[in-house]
Amino acid sequence: MIAVTFALPAESSEFLHYLTNKSRADRNGIRTIRGTIGSHDIEVFHTGVGEKACREDVAKFFQDRQFDLLISTGFAGALNDQLQVGDLLLAQNFSTIDLGAKRSSLSNLPIHIGDILTVPGLIDSSDKRRTLARTSGAAAVDMETEFVARACAEHGIPLLSLRVISDTLEEPFPAPTKVLFDIEQQRTRLPTLATFFLAHPNRVPRLIQFARRIARARKILATALVTVVRSIEP
Repeated sequence: MIAVTFALPAESSEFLHYLTNKSRADRNGIRTIRGTIGSHDIEVFHTGVGEKACREDVAKFFQDRQFDLLISTGFAGALNDQLQVGDLLLAQNFSTIDLGAKRSSLSNLPIHIGDILTVPGLIDSSDKRRTLARTSGAAAVDMETEFVARACAEHGIPLLSLRVISDTLEEPFPAPTKVLFDIEQQRTRLPTLATFFLAHPNRVPRLIQFARRIARARKILATALVTVVRSIEP
């Protein structure tokens, strides 16, 4: 059984199309989607965004469970000018399987190998991103991988961390992060979003462009994940 974790359904929707024999399960209060890709059984789980949600739900997900491999995946924000929207990043600092072998299976995709930094909140400042790049040496940021990696280490589960770049220094978020996502509520508050863009109609084209970039990144990630899964020996 291979576990695949995303933060949110908005990240996993394209990948789920590739699963056959899909079914939903509820274990320890955690809802998952099961299916198959080739000869592999897959279980998809959404961790939520940020440390609190991720640590709590991953602990429940792992309770009395064992997996052959866990793939921690989803979106990430670039910290440097080399990474562009749609590029894939294999996180060498968190992955515990042979990255060289996996990179060869992804040779036709925009793949990079580097470090990911897990941060407590979305970052919409290019200056802060550049500072983090200098101080950490990381290529990108997310909000969950560190906590997934800790849980995998505790349970002895091999980990592959693969992320797709969804936003960059040159192509940032179209609105303040608190408008785009409420971490406490674990969702986008549509009235807040609508109020912001009604007050800032000049930002609407940026929102549309952002949505298109996200859709493209999601497709690239799904294709890469399927390629990785199929490359794993049964």
